[in-house]
Amino acid sequence: MELFQILTLLIVISALFGYINVRFFKLPTTIGLMIMALVFSLAMILAQFINPDLTHLARELITKIDFTSVLMDVMLSFLLFAGALHTNVGMIRQEKRSIGLFALIGVLISTFVIGAGIFYLSKFLNHQIDFVYCLLFGSLISPTDPIAVLGILTKSNIPKKIEINIVGESLFNDGVGVVIFFTILEIARLGVANVTVGDVFTLFIQEAVGGIVFGLGLGWIMFKLLKSIDDYEVEVMITLALVMGGYLIAQQLHTSGPLAMVVAGLFMGSGGLKQDAMSETTELYVDKFWELIDVLMNAVLFVLIGLEILILEFRPYFFLAGFGAIVIVLLARFGVIHFLVRISKKWVAVDKEAPLLMTWGGLRGGLSIAMALSLPSEWEAKPYIVFITYSVVLFSIIVQGLTLEKVVKRVYKP
Repeated sequence: MELFQILTLLIVISALFGYINVRFFKLPTTIGLMIMALVFSLAMILAQFINPDLTHLARELITKIDFTSVLMDVMLSFLLFAGALHTNVGMIRQEKRSIGLFALIGVLISTFVIGAGIFYLSKFLNHQIDFVYCLLFGSLISPTDPIAVLGILTKSNIPKKIEINIVGESLFNDGVGVVIFFTILEIARLGVANVTVGDVFTLFIQEAVGGIVFGLGLGWIMFKLLKSIDDYEVEVMITLALVMGGYLIAQQLHTSGPLAMVVAGLFMGSGGLKQDAMSETTELYVDKFWELIDVLMNAVLFVLIGLEILILEFRPYFFLAGFGAIVIVLLARFGVIHFLVRISKKWVAVDKEAPLLMTWGGLRGGLSIAMALSLPSEWEAKPYIVFITYSVVLFSIIVQGLTLEKVVKRVYKP
């Protein structure tokens, strides 16, 4: 199938599932789309006993879509910029200490805690896997996904202070998580013995600090260009061009594109800067354009997540590993947040219920799956890591996403 045909099918499926969800099920859009895509995929798997050709065609379609490339190289820049652009920058500033603590230190600690947990779980299941691969899983599953979080959290009536911590953390920790993941991936490729601490530190600084600095520069250029003219059509095109071009340049400079997009989006989303650079008409069109981009790409992304089940490799003990991974990830996140809140309570003021709500509200999504799928195909550990990643993401979005509002009501019941 040609690229245009694949895109057409995905958008048609997304629109159809979206209509059915809004008309009949009335679930949060991201959850509804993914559940219907999952049901569709399972129906395709069962259909192979009736008409094997039908399932073969569906699998062929999904196989031709490079999920990692589609998300990491195409969709991620749009989704992160759109999410950051519509984030309350004032609240982010107020909570900058806790957000920084959870997004950086939290992800680092969680990577090793989850990695160790998966290593011992795998030994218990008699599945041979090197510790470095377990760390890879820890790094790709530790960051909460802003795409999933932003799509679900705003409808859960969670207290604003905790919501902004979860949203702010998710915007930054995905960039940090991507940097940690690719650092560990490079170590796994070269061999632990061939990589020094200096190499790791240099790579981390280049990606993380370079991404933040580049994002600030991109945001400043965008602000200056938008301020110098007053034509909403051209200004919308400028934001689109700088997001696409900026992400491409960041990749060429080997800095973190995700972090650059988040910083640029927050820079432009700052109330004063946005109003100073744009007229009311332009601001309305820019906001609505990026809102529409966000909704469209979210729809396609979560349909893709649901359809990916068609190409997963199944082994009986993988299901036990998936269940164990869900428990390990939840316990690790709760333990790490609780630990960080306790050691920083003098300078980070958060609600005593924050660890529980940040654990249940810290959703994983397409970014984790994309990183898992980006592992080299020749690695024996890949099917195992992809399956347990998929298990955690499904549980996160469907179970945690659907029950978050109930958990909030139970915690804050009058």
